[in-house]
Amino acid sequence: MARIHLFEFEDQNWFPDFLRNYGTDFLQFLSNKARIYKPIIPIIIKGLKKSKTNRILDLGSGGGGGLLWLNQELMLVIPDLKITLTDYYPNIPAFKRTTTIVNNFEFISAPVDARNVPIKLKGFRTQFLSLHHFKPNDASLILQNAVDSNSSIGIFEAQERSVPSILAMIFSPISVLLTTPFIKPFKLGRIVFTYSIPIVPLFVLWDGLVSCFRTYSVKEMHELIKGLKNKESFDWEVGKVKSGPGIVLYLLGIKKE
Repeated sequence: MARIHLFEFEDQNWFPDFLRNYGTDFLQFLSNKARIYKPIIPIIIKGLKKSKTNRILDLGSGGGGGLLWLNQELMLVIPDLKITLTDYYPNIPAFKRTTTIVNNFEFISAPVDARNVPIKLKGFRTQFLSLHHFKPNDASLILQNAVDSNSSIGIFEAQERSVPSILAMIFSPISVLLTTPFIKPFKLGRIVFTYSIPIVPLFVLWDGLVSCFRTYSVKEMHELIKGLKNKESFDWEVGKVKSGPGIVLYLLGIKKE
C-alpha cells in the first residue's frame, strides 16, 4: 500500500484549538490506559543511557501522549528523569495539568518546530504519533536537525498502513464515545462536541484513518536516514514491535561517542 499524504484536521491552522485539544486529550487518555507504548520502554531506556542524559525532549507532544504512564515505568530505571513537552500547536491546558500531576515534567508554551528545534532545548528527543504528520522532505529535516544538533532521537508510531490498523481506526469513534466521560478535567464543551454535535468522534475517525495512510514503513524510514548528511555520526535502528493486538513502529538514532 503506497503512502498517501492526505490532510488531517489537526494540522490545519484554521482548525479550532479547543477541538484539537479535545482530540489530543483523547489520544493521551487512550495511550495511557491501553499502555500501548509498554514494548518500547527498553528502546527509550537504551536511547537515554547511550545518550548519557536523564532528560527527554518530547516533540509534537499533543496532550502529552502516553508519557504519563511511560514516565512511571522509566523512573523505575532512571529515577532522576526529566521530561519537557513541546508542540507546534501546544495544548497548554493539558501541559499544565500534566505538570501538576507529576513534578518531573515541564513544558514550553511557545510553538516548537520539530524541523528546527531551538539549540537551547536539550535532551533525548522523542516523537510519539507525530512523524506521519510530515511529508518526506520535512520528515528528513526533523532527522537532519537532530544530527546537526548532535541530539539522539527516538520516533514511535502506533499504527501502520495495514488492514488491521485501518479497521482499528474505523472503530475509533466508539472509543471516543465510551471514554469521553472519563477524560479529565471535565469540560462541558467536550461533552457537547462529542455527543450533541459529534465533531470530535468524526474528526478523530478521519485523522486516524489518514494517519494510517501517512505512516512511514520500516523501509521508508530507512530511506529517510539514507538521505541524511553526516548520518555516519549516528547509530541507527529501525523496526517494529508488537503491542497487544497492534504494533509500534520505531526509529532510533543515537549519537556515536
